[in-house]
Amino acid sequence: MSLKLSDTAPNFQIATTTGDIDFHQWAGDSWVFFFSHPADFTPVCTTEMGRTAQLAPEFARRNVKPLGLSTDSVEEHLKWIKDVDATQNTTLEFPIVADADRKVAELYGMIHPGQSDTAAVRSVFIIDPQKKIRLTMTYPMSVGRNFDEILRVIDALQTSDKSRVATPADWRPGDKVIIPPSISNDEAKTLFPQGWDEIRSYLRMTSL
Repeated sequence: MSLKLSDTAPNFQIATTTGDIDFHQWAGDSWVFFFSHPADFTPVCTTEMGRTAQLAPEFARRNVKPLGLSTDSVEEHLKWIKDVDATQNTTLEFPIVADADRKVAELYGMIHPGQSDTAAVRSVFIIDPQKKIRLTMTYPMSVGRNFDEILRVIDALQTSDKSRVATPADWRPGDKVIIPPSISNDEAKTLFPQGWDEIRSYLRMTSL
């Protein structure tokens, strides 16, 4: 199954380190950072899980729930969490899906045979409160994710949704944003009374 942007994220029921969940019910009205890792007790994955736990206040501030996944069992996950906490100086509290039969990994296209026939690659799905897939990223097994970028794109998506804007390359909160070409100048005057810089007719920059 090839999932695309704006598709509804497939629902599933499965065991996790915090108990059984129905994904859509668990997500509720929150955004979700759903990410897979190849295996427990491996070095890159340990740093990624630790970093996600360390960033718990940042995810919470954005109304985002992290959800991890690998094809290991709940028992293995729970043992590994102790190692993550000890080595990464954190307390991991978000759930990790135990996908031993690879049901969810296959559903979300996380198994890439060129990398492994049984372990998930480092997939990222950012899912909004309407359960729509808003962003996907896939990292190879040897490369850890950039969590600054993950938070940045969540900020960009939420800003775009709230203010009907687009964000330029390398945008960070507080930077100028783009008024989309689909918004006429007349409508823009109402939406953006602060005005804008018209660099080109198709490139209008404004501050929020």
